[in-house]
Amino acid sequence: MPITRRTLLATTALSVLAGPVVRGATIEGALPWQPFPADAPTPFKPGPWLYFTLEEARAVEALCDRIIPPDPDTPGGKDAGCAVFIDRQLAGPYGRNEGLYTAGPFQEGTKQQGPQSATTPAQMYRKALAALDKYCRNQRGGKAFADLPADQQDDILHGIEQDRIKFDGSDGFFSALLKDVPEGFFSDPIHGGNRDMAGWKMIGFPGIRYDYRDWVMRHNERYPYPPVSIAGGGDWAPKKT
Repeated sequence: MPITRRTLLATTALSVLAGPVVRGATIEGALPWQPFPADAPTPFKPGPWLYFTLEEARAVEALCDRIIPPDPDTPGGKDAGCAVFIDRQLAGPYGRNEGLYTAGPFQEGTKQQGPQSATTPAQMYRKALAALDKYCRNQRGGKAFADLPADQQDDILHGIEQDRIKFDGSDGFFSALLKDVPEGFFSDPIHGGNRDMAGWKMIGFPGIRYDYRDWVMRHNERYPYPPVSIAGGGDWAPKKT
């Protein structure tokens, strides 16, 4: 099925936003109230790539821009920071499969059972990106994926999705991109993606505002205020009295 920006984002935005959430303290009694009493999120730090090599990063940025292409109103996956989000995730616990049972035995599973392999997400990306680069240089005039025109990039992605193009590590790679790129586009900017809250602005998501009581009963009205990140905005902290 062709990849279209609106189809992809319409079907993934709610699932991403309804996924893992930051759980703060329950407000009980009187203020003041302090968020994250035990486990505060670690803001990403701008700087060099933590996991990807420069060539890998170029490929992933190009892949992000084909999964979520830019349009006149919203930046694409690259400019929204999706590759940065994936890089930080692969360099952290997610990339190492921390918290998951990985001792085997490993058997062929159903699609609904998720990955049944000792390979970590970080290892999968590294293997698949190297094989993708080799495929492109051998089959596409010696060019890396990031240097191909958009129509050829789309053709390769469609081929991987439809199993017409196979290379070492291609199994699960397309599915990982369809999961990780939208997560980066709609995650809280504290994790490196959703730069300038572009994803939230596109769908009208207000972000992590402290108090919605004035708007609870105001149905079918567009919320007029800009979104707020976990890490930003005076609206996050309770007002001092």
